[in-house]
Amino acid sequence: MKQTKSDTELIAKCGLYCGACGKYQKGKCAGCLQNEKASWCKVRSCCLENGYASCADCTQYSDVMACKKYDNFMAKLFGLIFNSDRAACIDAIRQNGYEQFAASMAREGRMTFKRSR
Repeated sequence: MKQTKSDTELIAKCGLYCGACGKYQKGKCAGCLQNEKASWCKVRSCCLENGYASCADCTQYSDVMACKKYDNFMAKLFGLIFNSDRAACIDAIRQNGYEQFAASMAREGRMTFKRSR
């Protein structure tokens, strides 16, 4: 598997880090930003419509989990299956910025923070 690179363009609209995703690294997915097939994703559509790099840029919701586009059935299912805490990723981006988030996720080789149980 390829070494994970740090690139803010690889941060998904929902806060996942595509650069550490196995499908992205194997060339089977273009990542959130370039994935035209992801028109089904309400988070991606909302961010593109509003010109946001991710939900971290949204000013309507200080708590991203209050947004029904963000906290939907698919997101809950993804979080359960992968033990993913995307909201913690969005908080980290808001606190530390995109560059530091991408660098941290690339250095640790992970695409999300794990949920605390």
